[in-house]
Amino acid sequence: MGAIPTQRETSRAASEASAQACARADATLSGGPLAPGSARALVRAALAEWTERALPGTEHLTTRAGHDATLIASELVTNAVVHAGTEVRLSCRLEAETGALVIEVADRHPSRSPRDSEPDAPSGESPEYGRGLRLVAALSEAWGITYRPGAHTKSVWACIPARGLVADGTDDTDEVGDPDGLDGSAGTDDWLEAYAYEGEPEPPRGAGVPAARSGADGEAWSASRRDGSWLGRGALSFLAEASDLLAGQLDEDLVAALTGQLIVPRLADWCAVWLEDETTGHGDWSDGARAGGPRLARVWHADESRVEELSKVLEQNPPPLSDPLCPGPLVYPWPEKALDPPQAGLGPLPESFGLPEVPDGAPPYDYGIPVAIPGTALAYRLVAGGRPLGTLVIGRAGIGRFPDEVTGLVEDLGRRVALAIGAARQYARQATISAVLQRGLLPSAVAEIPGVHSALVHEPLDKGGPSGDFYDLFQADEGRWCFAIGDVQGKGPEAAVVIGLARPWLRLLAREGYRVADVLDRLNQLLLDDATEAADAAARALVAAGARPTAPGDGPQTRFLSLLYGELTLVEDEDEDGGGGGGSDDGGSDGAGGRVRARVTLASAGHPLPLLLAPDGTVRTVAQPQTLLGVVEDATYTSETFELRSGDTLLCVTDGVTERRSGSRQFDDGDGLATALAGCVGLDAGLTAERINRLVHEFGARPPTDDLALLVLQAD
Repeated sequence: MGAIPTQRETSRAASEASAQACARADATLSGGPLAPGSARALVRAALAEWTERALPGTEHLTTRAGHDATLIASELVTNAVVHAGTEVRLSCRLEAETGALVIEVADRHPSRSPRDSEPDAPSGESPEYGRGLRLVAALSEAWGITYRPGAHTKSVWACIPARGLVADGTDDTDEVGDPDGLDGSAGTDDWLEAYAYEGEPEPPRGAGVPAARSGADGEAWSASRRDGSWLGRGALSFLAEASDLLAGQLDEDLVAALTGQLIVPRLADWCAVWLEDETTGHGDWSDGARAGGPRLARVWHADESRVEELSKVLEQNPPPLSDPLCPGPLVYPWPEKALDPPQAGLGPLPESFGLPEVPDGAPPYDYGIPVAIPGTALAYRLVAGGRPLGTLVIGRAGIGRFPDEVTGLVEDLGRRVALAIGAARQYARQATISAVLQRGLLPSAVAEIPGVHSALVHEPLDKGGPSGDFYDLFQADEGRWCFAIGDVQGKGPEAAVVIGLARPWLRLLAREGYRVADVLDRLNQLLLDDATEAADAAARALVAAGARPTAPGDGPQTRFLSLLYGELTLVEDEDEDGGGGGGSDDGGSDGAGGRVRARVTLASAGHPLPLLLAPDGTVRTVAQPQTLLGVVEDATYTSETFELRSGDTLLCVTDGVTERRSGSRQFDDGDGLATALAGCVGLDAGLTAERINRLVHEFGARPPTDDLALLVLQAD
């Protein structure tokens, strides 16, 4: 490739590559992995709209030009995202007089030049960037780079002629004014039309002479053979679309299903995907025997009525295993029991497909001459990161071997499928670990208190990961129950570590007979001691590794949490009206006689204060604010005691409730939580929790941005 044409901001600019544009589409794309797909979608949508409106210049456009413009936009945006790392400005213009398309991509890192494909990339490795400027130069009649120092931007532009370019640099001869494919309906299937041609070939003109095609079909096949690069360009678009479709899929079976839809009927009559258990996937590669064996995850056939029968046959014949470090497909035995020969499938390959000469000893291509061969099938190993994940098998009836172009394309697709399966499995592993961890951090069941109903709501922000909020409700000893609701600093594993320490300590201290204030005192000191030990261990590890000791404040941070902790004992009133404020402290009740009231002692350590709702609708706080746990050494905590009378409702929440945002406002601004609780008069514990949770969610237009937990205790 020669020198890159560049120009500074002078009288000649990118727009001077051709006449003034009559139609234009612009968009600013974020510098992320989804930008190339968004660029392709923008170009397709713009071309489809311009064609539908019959704007000047669209009468010159061809399907080829549309596909080339889409591919160039994708490659230029990929270059900008990978090598500039800034947001990207994409512009697509249509020239009225000539119908030429001008694609321009600008980024805000002009000091970095556009990167071409690296010729010395290791074999077998797919580069993380696009095919580079070689592809742009091959598909455009003019291209260049414009630097705008004042705006601190760099633009790469390319001009695509309305009829496209063929391999020899001349204009394409496709039919003009054809909107097919510009609206995205044809997509990347056009280039596969030559491979999947379903027409009946003419009889052979002589022994060993390929069948001939006439008329429009013959001209189309001749054009296909003249432009051998068309297949390569279409393959790039196909792989780009496949990557977009597979990206972000979090279920390996869904990846297998999408793979079948991508391949059939574009590249094969049928395909099957086997998935392997990674725990048994590293077996003996020589004999194909392995404990457990692969699992047939998906079978797809162009004729859906054949899927069930084909699946039964394939399950009895798993694919042979090859060394995952040795690329290339293996021949798979044709499933004759399910696909009786001869099946024509998608039709024999035409003479003018442009296939290379058949090597000595290799099975011949099918050139349209009727032969009694059932078909051929190939098995591709799906390997990601050196780990075998499964096998992809494709088959096509009526041919002796797949063209090299198709086998190479499926091999590229297989690498993307393997990466998608690996990502889905990694997500599944993390989700499983998080779910197990979350179950271990929360109580499997909460205690039932005689005469007191409870209700809980716990909504982690990350549905598949551990929450920073936790709760507990347990019986400490005869006639005494303890409850807690807390919020740990941070999220994810760090928060899980603190919860894993705090909740067992709470239960242990409570069952050892420590009262509320003493429990908080000791828990505070335990958190500080644990943080100190963690910091010392980290410092020793750094010194042992030869690293410089960390400066004060740079090591592991103190693990602190906010906590509302209390204990509840039951007292039975002897009189009808519920008695006064004293009462017996015998620690329990046998449940017979008068109404039940509960004596509650609690303390709040840096936590939203609990609210008490009386039957008459009045709401008041029943605790005093105090310091977070794990922050101040030798802190001393105090507790408050009150009575939970018949009909009283105690509400305890985390800051995910009080700090729920709607713009600049929070849910608890102006005593919003107390007002919401006052509206719950007459509701039982479960309905109260449900109402508060609903009001919190309805407060903001956007979903919550924090974990949420609330506990309701209500006396009969």
